[in-house]
Amino acid sequence: MNGGPSGFNNAPVTRTFVIASALFTIFFGIRGRPNSHLPALTHQDIFGKLRLWKFVASVFAFSSTPELIFGLYLLYYFRVFERQIGSNKYSVFVLFSVLVSLGLEILALAFIRDPSVNILTSGPYGLIFSSFIPFFFDIPISTRFHVLGVNFSDKSFIYLAGLQLFLSSWKRSMLPGICGIIAGSLYRMNVFCIRKTKFPESIASFCSRISLPSFGASSPAPSRNGPPAAPAFRRPLEGNYPTPAVSLLEPPEDLISTLVSMGFDRNHAQQALVQARNDINAATNILLEAQSH
Repeated sequence: MNGGPSGFNNAPVTRTFVIASALFTIFFGIRGRPNSHLPALTHQDIFGKLRLWKFVASVFAFSSTPELIFGLYLLYYFRVFERQIGSNKYSVFVLFSVLVSLGLEILALAFIRDPSVNILTSGPYGLIFSSFIPFFFDIPISTRFHVLGVNFSDKSFIYLAGLQLFLSSWKRSMLPGICGIIAGSLYRMNVFCIRKTKFPESIASFCSRISLPSFGASSPAPSRNGPPAAPAFRRPLEGNYPTPAVSLLEPPEDLISTLVSMGFDRNHAQQALVQARNDINAATNILLEAQSH
């Protein structure tokens, strides 16, 4: 199991979020102490003098180096979900996860009287732990192995990284993690039909423009003998996909692996890529439409 091809191909929203988290963490300084007051939210920040910059910083900036390492690794891996549902819907998932988890954190600080959780660990905990919900339900296990008599799978490494982040600051990090899990559960339950909502195409285009080109944003290279692949963020037209006979080459293995890592059957993924002329976005839509019928 992997997150698909390396880099941020077809994942501009994830790339933007990763870059923002890294820059915010550097800007505010990696203090290396779990009880750092900057930029973590405190009870006084929320219920005293409103500090908007702290709300923004608490969404992006990690408080320590270990959190930054594990957090960026998980954000990078979870780009598979943006490839699966598309950047427009994934943008809604990001916004929903961040706002709901942040709201739940504020409510928790209002009702919890434990002085040890008056300060919450900062960082995109809401998005990261919200992503564990589709990771648990939608990403299949591809390999299993044993270590000292203990059963593991290829998904175990992601869970261990999440556990490290979850326990990084004990109660101060556990509370944002729990709020993120609740936010992800609400999204999966499709409250207010949130899963049908999507932002305009301009969101993906905007993220592509502001992100650095060196982070793997290039579109898939066209096949040598076949027609060029469709632009990465062009919305495919339903019902207008080319027939399989038009494609002259077998789909690249990395594109097949990407769809398989999303949980699709290998043969179905290969057929969809042939039908979509190796456009992975169009192929994903074909597979998702087939599952919905």
